Amino acid sequence: MEFRLHLGSGVPPYLQLVQQVEHALRLGTLAPGDQLPKVRDVVAKLAINPNTVSKAYRELELKGLAVGRPGQGTFIEATLDPVSLPELTKLRRSLTSWMATAEAAGLDDHAMTALITSVQHDFRERRGSEGVA
Repeated sequence: MEFRLHLGSGVPPYLQLVQQVEHALRLGTLAPGDQLPKVRDVVAKLAINPNTVSKAYRELELKGLAVGRPGQGTFIEATLDPVSLPELTKLRRSLTSWMATAEAAGLDDHAMTALITSVQHDFRERRGSEGVA
């Protein structure tokens, strides 16, 4: 697993690391038994404070997703409900097409993320209100 940071996102760096592990678990690219990168390797690659990486790993442990083994590293302990492969492939193709259309319309990455987040919020609210009698 290779972590990335998006400094302008407004999301704290430790939380970005946690979210990336969670996404990898959902997509099936991480599984129980897999080792997360060592803290020192993440620090060297991303030029961030070791406490930030340690905080992310502790958060994953609190969620029951990872376990630290002294002298060995941090390992994935559990997984999240993955998206099935046939569905994932179709959705990925559809999303890639949508992103190309959005880019052609002049949206940058931040605008695409804002739009997706807004639609997701509206969708969740609408689903929630439909369940109320």
